[in-house]
Amino acid sequence: MTTARRVAVAVLLLLVGGGVGLMAVAAHGRTEGLLLAVLATVAAVYALPGGRWFTRLPFGAGWMLVVFYASRPRPEGDYLVAADARGYVLLGAGVVVLMYSLLTVRT
Repeated sequence: MTTARRVAVAVLLLLVGGGVGLMAVAAHGRTEGLLLAVLATVAAVYALPGGRWFTRLPFGAGWMLVVFYASRPRPEGDYLVAADARGYVLLGAGVVVLMYSLLTVRT
């Protein structure tokens, strides 16, 4: 695979990971939505082939960028990811996804 194709795959997976992260933020307010978001994310990360920098890592990074950005305070003073059990589970799942993505990259 050429370098240009690898970069294109990485950018596409970064965007897809960001989209899945956005859906996770939108759905985490209900317990069923949180479970579905976490299970879908874990399944997607596990299904992506590991070992290369341009597969699993961009997906996990895109997911984390969106979730961490959503956890920042908004100008109105409220949060998209609240400081409750569901919010902490979502952030914890993000840390696990990012760590698994990083640890499965071979050099």
